[in-house]
Amino acid sequence: MIQGFKDFIMRGNVIELAVAVVIGTAFTALVTAIVNSIINPLIELFYKPDPNSDKVGPSFTGLHGDPVVFPLGGLLTAIISFFAVAIVVYLVFVVPMNKWKERQAAKAGVVEEEAKLPTEAELLVQIRDLLEQQRGTGAPTRVSEPPSPSI
Repeated sequence: MIQGFKDFIMRGNVIELAVAVVIGTAFTALVTAIVNSIINPLIELFYKPDPNSDKVGPSFTGLHGDPVVFPLGGLLTAIISFFAVAIVVYLVFVVPMNKWKERQAAKAGVVEEEAKLPTEAELLVQIRDLLEQQRGTGAPTRVSEPPSPSI
């Protein structure tokens, strides 16, 4: 029973997914703090926030005379948070797990060798040879030139 559970956990991306969720959740607080204390003040250098709201971004006068604020601070926070979490999860968890799997496969003797695809010239030679075999001749055939257009 324990061996079956171990096989289930080690199969697929269960561990990678679990680690990514846990670390991503914990890392989000750190990224949010960095964005709120560094990025948002940089945005506030260019756009004065509306004192009546916590929105940071350009403000325009609406059709009814009320100010309308486009909250770029929240958008940038979300974008930076996403990329920061994705980069950390990839570099800290995905890359080492892939290397570990490669080592395990090499120890087990399961080394997948990439199939070498033929070059374009090799494919053309194969096509020519097949066409010659279909015609029943062993000698290369001469291709006639297309007729010249008449004016």
